[in-house]
Amino acid sequence: MTDTSMALRPRHKTVPVKIGNVIVGGVNPVAVQSMTNTDTADVIRTVAQVAELAKAGSEMVRITVNNRESAAAVPEIRERLDAMGCDVPLIGDFHFNGHKLFDEHPECAEALAKYRINPGNVGKGKRRDEQFAKMIEYACRYDKPVRIGVNWGSLDQELLAKMLDGNSKLAKPLEIEQVMHNALLESALSSAAKAEEYGLAHDKIIISCKLSGVQDLVKAYRDLATQCDYPLHLGLTEAGMGSKGIVASTAALSLLLNEGIGDTIRISLTPEPGAAREKEVIVGQEILQTMGIRSFTPQVVACPGCGRTTSDYFQHLAEDIQNYLREQMPVWKDTYAGVESMSVAVMGCVVNGPGESKHANIGISLPGTGERPVAPVYEDGEKTVTLRGDNIAEEFKGMVDEYVVRTYSS
Repeated sequence: MTDTSMALRPRHKTVPVKIGNVIVGGVNPVAVQSMTNTDTADVIRTVAQVAELAKAGSEMVRITVNNRESAAAVPEIRERLDAMGCDVPLIGDFHFNGHKLFDEHPECAEALAKYRINPGNVGKGKRRDEQFAKMIEYACRYDKPVRIGVNWGSLDQELLAKMLDGNSKLAKPLEIEQVMHNALLESALSSAAKAEEYGLAHDKIIISCKLSGVQDLVKAYRDLATQCDYPLHLGLTEAGMGSKGIVASTAALSLLLNEGIGDTIRISLTPEPGAAREKEVIVGQEILQTMGIRSFTPQVVACPGCGRTTSDYFQHLAEDIQNYLREQMPVWKDTYAGVESMSVAVMGCVVNGPGESKHANIGISLPGTGERPVAPVYEDGEKTVTLRGDNIAEEFKGMVDEYVVRTYSS
């Protein structure tokens, strides 16, 4: 992927961790991951959704492993994906009973590329340490990395109670919110330390502290970044549906990424009923690309429209071109190096149309209301042709294809 020269702060120094065929942390690109919402025991549907997410650009995919049936299905899911040529790493998401599932299905532990363990849901009292140790034992046996994934909604209640009790005895007790914040970080960092005590290598650990409030999340990760060098997985938990979830996730993650914090991200969108799961992958990619951190697919610059653009022709063309570019990327990325950083302008009138088109790699300025029915096309800042008639869309799409072949062929 292509890094740009946008003036971001240097990345927070973290150790690289290998997850299947992906390396996160260190100087490696910030990775985008996602999670299925199928019943993992339904092998056919789970394989199909994992493959769809991987095709959309998810570099790792997490699956729920919550019962015997799902644990037994994991090796077959891995085998079917491999047979399809889909080598995306699978992450197992465990709560409450992971230790038992691994004992009953050690082949599940071997087939997964990484385990996600929630310290708040591993167990209680003495059993908590025993069950956590069992999960780490399997990680060591099969040389797998582990994400210590603390979540605001399932914080270790015993730890929180202990810290609240200690706080109440202070001469100047902290606010309850601050104690909960401290407990969140303590749960993650102390669990990581225990994992190392149990034999897991330092470069096999990733940490996350997920919250649903933007400012809470930012504060937690800023503090984490000063206290450890483990790679950090970013995500606003329970982000919500539609524009709310997208805006909240973008606000939180952009602040942290701009400060060099974060090695892998997931956008936890609630999908619209019946909507494709891949939306969260696209949003994650667009956050990174809009900030100039990575490039994934050519981007379309398009104006919002105004009284000068009473026709919606340019809107349809912009959407058509954006969809076309994304559809072509699975083919283009293996043939045309650097094409993911290409910019395409589809503008609706003469005000900003020529200027934006000149700034893009290739751009078209469509006629606005009352303007001459011509559409000049610019390539690398120079006007190359003026399109007219009823086939402007197809002609411009053909010019985009020709530009890609001419410019990005090895």
